[in-house]
Amino acid sequence: MSTQSTAGIDDAGSSDHPSRSDGFVRGVSEAIGGPLGDHAVALDRPAGRERRFWTATRIVLALACLTLALHWVQKSPCQDGAWQNNVQYTRLCYTDVLALYYAEGLNEGKVPYRDHPVEYPVLTGYFMGALGLPVHALGVDDPQINQGRWFYNLNALTLSALAVATVAMILALRRRRPWDAALFALAPALLLTATVNWDFLAIGLAAFGLAAWARRHPALAGVLLGLAGAAKMWPLFLLGPILVLALRAGRLRAALTALGTALAALVLVNLPVAIPYRENWNRFFELNTERPIDWGTLWYIGRYLDGKVNTGVPGDQGPFQWLNVNIPTLNYLSYALFALACLGVAALALLAPRRPRLAQLAFLVVAAFLIFSKVWSQQFVLWLLPLAVLARPRWGAFIAWQIAEIGYFTAFYGELLGAATSRPVFPEGVFVLAATLRLGTVVLLCVLVIRDILHPERDAVRRTYADDPDGGVLDGAPDVPWLADRRHRPAATEPVPASP
Repeated sequence: MSTQSTAGIDDAGSSDHPSRSDGFVRGVSEAIGGPLGDHAVALDRPAGRERRFWTATRIVLALACLTLALHWVQKSPCQDGAWQNNVQYTRLCYTDVLALYYAEGLNEGKVPYRDHPVEYPVLTGYFMGALGLPVHALGVDDPQINQGRWFYNLNALTLSALAVATVAMILALRRRRPWDAALFALAPALLLTATVNWDFLAIGLAAFGLAAWARRHPALAGVLLGLAGAAKMWPLFLLGPILVLALRAGRLRAALTALGTALAALVLVNLPVAIPYRENWNRFFELNTERPIDWGTLWYIGRYLDGKVNTGVPGDQGPFQWLNVNIPTLNYLSYALFALACLGVAALALLAPRRPRLAQLAFLVVAAFLIFSKVWSQQFVLWLLPLAVLARPRWGAFIAWQIAEIGYFTAFYGELLGAATSRPVFPEGVFVLAATLRLGTVVLLCVLVIRDILHPERDAVRRTYADDPDGGVLDGAPDVPWLADRRHRPAATEPVPASP
């Protein structure tokens, strides 16, 4: 029997069932008769071994499609672009995709960067132009069509396809744990924010990049992560965990290959704009440098608390109020805290009793960036969704986090409506409480991931896989001798059988 077929049988034979392995799901399952029995017909058997059409993989993909369809319905009141009486806030359907079709001049046929500065990295600008300019040309030939609606729907279709592709990548990385992907497919954050902006362009590319790394194609993984970083900056942070884990495993060549191809892809995508249209290309960096404290961030919460003690006038300012005025200092402090967090993650990666999984460190790094950032837009939750599923596929804490995100989403639109009408919808403290709960649940997830790293026997994924199914060349690799000797753990240097 071939290795491939043996791996496939092993995948099926050791599949995880959440009603057995997850305490939260097991408790909830008591309401419908308890956990899955030993003789129940499994939904995730290979196609050749059972006749059911609705396997676990197909069910999860169908759930993702259903969630995205409901998201489209939820955004439908805003699709005509006629946002009268603040309908975009009262119906919770605002989307940058539609608003920026007009704000970025796409409705006038302006080419991104050449004719108009764009507030996003270049691949997002290319994407906007690739979809927006044909819609404008179509509208010129047929003035009766609603260009904004066509543009939004074309974007929604493409971004939804990338979201489904992300689910497929999670399923590919977790063949023994297909139900983990249901966390992503059913996430309320996906339902509410999937097409608020173009984030799924970066998320989809990053998911493909992680899958390529897991399949031991470091050069391709680097190219995909570099392209993802050219759409939104955060996927570049994933290269840090890859490097640190490769250092511990003595696999630096693969990590440096990924880093090199990522930087090459990033530069090649940026050069066609950065050289001829430098000022317009630089708009993204200018905005990020000049922006003060934004809604819902750690700094915003601090500024609110300052306001309860200090008036905010010169001479009577709290530290967060002062930072909101002195933006360069705010930038340095935000960057410094993120850098310290990354150093802490690196130390954790090197000193943990067992080499952490890539997804665990990736989640911690991206979460740290959001926690200390001065901007935390409503749709940034999507960045963490796939990483949270891969890092810690436990339903209880995940649901608590998603409930907090629903609360923040609702409170945020209340703030927007209050700002638009100059009549507060509810006291400011309600929004601050919602932002605090969102921040707190993300911090809680970080604490739980760190606990799993320090106590690998608690790691749900490692109860199913021998080592790290996302690790690629790191999967099953021993620690480098100098690190193993220093930690006085001879057993840690013994190779772990590679996961299929």
